[in-house]
Amino acid sequence: MDKFLKVSRVIKRRTLAKEACDRGQVTVNGHVAKAGTEIKVQDVVEIGFGRRRLKIRVRELREAVPAAQAAGLYEVLDQGEGWYGGE
Repeated sequence: MDKFLKVSRVIKRRTLAKEACDRGQVTVNGHVAKAGTEIKVQDVVEIGFGRRRLKIRVRELREAVPAAQAAGLYEVLDQGEGWYGGE
């Protein structure tokens, strides 16, 4: 989970992604996700930071991608109040 969030650039650093998971701010298909949670294509991931929320569907899993292609790894389903991306 934390690696996908970093590779997709939803969260800029893997340590921040791990911390968000450890605090219970990340869910996969409605279940709280740990940093090591395995995800698959079509999973729905929701990330919350205070009032800000982002809900995405996993489109592709890759080990690494250029920054210009990172957004292609997911589809945005909902951008909650105040979301600006790139935590």
